[in-house]
This record gives sequence, structure tokens and C-alpha cells, in this order.
Amino acid sequence: MTDLMAHPVQPQEVSSSLDQPFQSKWVERYRGATVEDLDPPAALSLTPSDSISLALMSAFERDYTHLTVVDSATRALLGYIAIPKLQALLEAGKVRPEDEVRTAMVRFRRRANKYRVITMDTPLEELEAFFAGAHTDGQPQDFAVITDERRRFVLGVATVEDLEEFVKRRPA
Repeated sequence: MTDLMAHPVQPQEVSSSLDQPFQSKWVERYRGATVEDLDPPAALSLTPSDSISLALMSAFERDYTHLTVVDSATRALLGYIAIPKLQALLEAGKVRPEDEVRTAMVRFRRRANKYRVITMDTPLEELEAFFAGAHTDGQPQDFAVITDERRRFVLGVATVEDLEEFVKRRPA
């Protein structure tokens, strides 16, 4: 998956769009489908002490664009690595292949942001709303970490492109 560029939005546009309920552009195509119907691949999780070279190799072997980062002892979700961003950091010389993942990972801030639980049973309309920023103060998201209901296990990652592919395959 590639990073998506968000169009600049004026603050008044954000607040007015947040006042209105999200309108799915593909609701008629979903017909009750859930995240499980996307058939997301199993998550590949790294630990903060893993090397950046391992992250790149693992992502390229599986054609993944985002890898989750979990605590090595508790397996708690700590954050993620976006491979396109990681490549840019390498090219800019800001990180090296032998550096640890912790130097380039994006950490989840549990207290700062409201966490939206996405499970295999989440309807695709809700996933689309999440990607569009309906649950993140208008901030578009380009991927979602799929967990169990209690957020104990990372089951996979779904991307905007996964949703678009599903819609293309689904007859109107």
C-alpha cells in the first residue's frame, strides 16, 4: 500500500463535515460484508529491538506496506512501521539498516487519541468511515490494525487499497 496524500482542509470544513454522519460511497456493494470478507493476510509483527533490515526484508517477502510493532514480552501493540516512510528515512540517511525498529516506528499514543477497535466482524461501512477520518477528527487513515474484540491479539492489517479491491471484485 502507498501513503495517501490528504488534501488540505480548512478547519471550518472539518467541523462541518464532522457534524454530518458519514456517507459511504460503496454501501450498496458491501451488502453486509465485514472485514473478514476482505480476507486480510495475517499480521506480521516485529519488536522494537528488531533491525530495520529485518523489517524491510519481511515486508518485501510478503508485499506488506505496514508492519505492526509489539512488545516482545506482552505482545501488546506499541505502534507500526510504514515501509514507504522507512525507505525515505533510509534514503535520507536518517536511519541505517542495522538500527533498531524503535528508531523509525510510529508509536500509538493510547491516551492522546481515541482508539477505534477494528475486528474481523467490523462492517465494511465502518472500516470505510475509519479510513475517511470519520472516527479520527477528520484525519484520513490509510490502514487499520485488525485485532480481537479485547485488543489482545493483532490479527492483521487492512488497507484502503484492500477495500478498493474488494469493491472492484464485488458485482454492483
